[in-house]
Amino acid sequence: MATRAAEQCEEARRTAARLVAEGARNVAMTWVDNAGITRVKAIPAQRLADAVTRGVGAAPVFDVFTSDDTITASDHLGGPDGDLRLFPDLGRLTTLAGQPGWAWAPADRYEQLGAPHPACQRLFARRMAERATAAGLEVRMGFETEWVVTRVPERRPSAAPEAYEELDYPCAGPAYGMTRIVELSDYLRDVTEALALQDIDVLQLHPEYAPGQFEVSTAPGDPVRAADDAVLVRETVRAVSARHGLRASFAPSVVAGQVGNGCHLHLGLYRDGRSLHRAPDAAWGLAPDATAFLGGVLNTLPALLALGCPSPASYLRLQPSHWAGIYQCWGVENREAALRLITGAPDDPDGGHAEVKPFDAAANPYLAVGGVLAAGLHGIDTAARLPAPQSGDPGHLGVRERARRGIVRLPATLTEAADRLEKSAPLREAMGEVLHGAVLAVRRAEEAHFADHGPEEIAAATRWRW
Repeated sequence: MATRAAEQCEEARRTAARLVAEGARNVAMTWVDNAGITRVKAIPAQRLADAVTRGVGAAPVFDVFTSDDTITASDHLGGPDGDLRLFPDLGRLTTLAGQPGWAWAPADRYEQLGAPHPACQRLFARRMAERATAAGLEVRMGFETEWVVTRVPERRPSAAPEAYEELDYPCAGPAYGMTRIVELSDYLRDVTEALALQDIDVLQLHPEYAPGQFEVSTAPGDPVRAADDAVLVRETVRAVSARHGLRASFAPSVVAGQVGNGCHLHLGLYRDGRSLHRAPDAAWGLAPDATAFLGGVLNTLPALLALGCPSPASYLRLQPSHWAGIYQCWGVENREAALRLITGAPDDPDGGHAEVKPFDAAANPYLAVGGVLAAGLHGIDTAARLPAPQSGDPGHLGVRERARRGIVRLPATLTEAADRLEKSAPLREAMGEVLHGAVLAVRRAEEAHFADHGPEEIAAATRWRW
């Protein structure tokens, strides 16, 4: 143990020297709280070895912070007592191309005596990934990140945060139009260049539907890496935007009534190096374990919404016929289904995967990937099945026809989703009482805070939180 610690310390010293040589003077150590806010402790690069061996202090109360920094409490967490240690993951240490002089590393959180913090979301995601590996599964995940970019106002509104704000979009081109890329070509070039310099493999970048909206998709990796990438992508876009005099919003609802920002989760299943989405003689090409895994995800989606759609603003986005996947159904290449099966090119042996449509960027990505893994593994354990796939927009079906097909709407409010999470035995077991209880406490506090707010007030109040 002592030898391993000494090796880590020496590796950290060499890494710190490299960072300084590259011009990085500070390291931002981040974790994401249960409200989806990326929190940070920063250290000088020269202190990296100390952080790796001894950690950096942080209060456990952050697990019950809401998105507006109000502090609530759960049965296990809350109040001023206690301390944790943040340990940076040197394997993900990255010099930040959009923030000269800075490097970044995601942090795992441990108790003072070395035990894993039971509410650490990143450790939860890793536990679930290890469960998948123990079951002989390789799960590759990746996120699509959407954001809306606006010009920074010359004078900020002097009213309360809930005051309405007129947004000044820096592009006027149509949805999905090349015009937007022409209008913001320098900005978008810098986004992709910064991501590439940080070893983020960008699959595609394109204008999206809402005014000033764009989307970037990144290559899949192991679940923890996928969640790390989601954090790094978001903060890189934010940094590049600021350097261009722009501001990026990742909020689920930037303007009430308009299409909001999603953060769709893609996942592919493999066993012994072979895709479970390419079974030649199986229905929809899904091997039995893939069917059971996706069946478990579909069955658990009402509770998973409390992890992947964690804000009252999330439910402003979840509207019928908006490609947000608000009905508990699945479909082959159906963008209105909550769970979309993507077939991929027939000649691609590694093609084929699934997409969880409802999730948004207010979510803690570690909770999102960990929750989906837990749901899918429970599906395998219980031999879950998939119903018949839905084609077309389920919102266009009558109520009776949806009932006949067994298609129900997913939770339409955060309260409904939190109620489902509270009753979900598979997620409670996977998360553990401390993390499960902290998430519920934050969800209840968020819903209570916005109980008397209208849609426009909710959107305005949460526009710049993520």
